[in-house]
Amino acid sequence: MKVVRNTNAKTEIQELIISSTVALSHSEIQKSLEGLCDRVTIYRVLERLLTEGIIHKIVNLDGVVKYAGCHSCVIKHNHNHIHFNCTKCKSLTCLENVQPSYKLPKNYKVSEMNFTLSGLCPKCL
Repeated sequence: MKVVRNTNAKTEIQELIISSTVALSHSEIQKSLEGLCDRVTIYRVLERLLTEGIIHKIVNLDGVVKYAGCHSCVIKHNHNHIHFNCTKCKSLTCLENVQPSYKLPKNYKVSEMNFTLSGLCPKCL
């Protein structure tokens, strides 16, 4: 049996992502950690947090991967919610209380979705 231990880097990265109101990129995380660990360690920690279901990743409209905390995955790991990408400040926000709407042709079944809206966030209006 493999023993998985929590490291200082994992704890700090997890806290940073969970406490953030917007999704964070790898470079934003690295900058916030102020040299606590190297970029490879950050990638490894992010992969571990993804596997554990603590965070999820979103690709913004510019193709940048960002990471956000799981806030509504109490019973089942689920990220079928809308993301909002601000075209001015480039923030990416999970909108947990907005239900996306779509209509599919017959013989299609959705198992996962990536729903991103773009425009101006409340801070940039």
